[in-house]
Amino acid sequence: MINDLKLLIVLQTPPVGVDFGLQKGAGNKYETIQTQRSIGRDMQFNLTIQVKNDRQKDDTPRFGGPFVQGKPMSQFLYIDIGELAGQVGGWVRRIKVPLSGITWDLISRVIEDPNAVLETRIPGTGKDGGPNCATIKPFDGWHARMNYC
Repeated sequence: MINDLKLLIVLQTPPVGVDFGLQKGAGNKYETIQTQRSIGRDMQFNLTIQVKNDRQKDDTPRFGGPFVQGKPMSQFLYIDIGELAGQVGGWVRRIKVPLSGITWDLISRVIEDPNAVLETRIPGTGKDGGPNCATIKPFDGWHARMNYC
């Protein structure tokens, strides 16, 4: 059973003047979409992924689609930064947004309500003052946001 799952990534107060975008595809065959240049305010990235397995057969959800990266037990999404997002000169980084913590209960809540989305909020600025990068730690996880649309 494959179901579409709507996600919202909120990148909180990233550094000014840096481009950020959502990576679609993997390896050398990817494109960066929804590219935005930071003005120091929160940025939002909306996407849809697929739930590829069945709650009745599997304890843990698995995901698919052009945005999903990694192996089944450690899947994630990428936010491309700077040159990787098409900006000439500057940073060359990626943020790894884990899909861990998405439970069957969260999936059910979002799939059943056409106005709901799973949301995560991640810091846009790293400890060095530049764009955050690598795997988000600590990661606050995903939460159902009702009445989004």
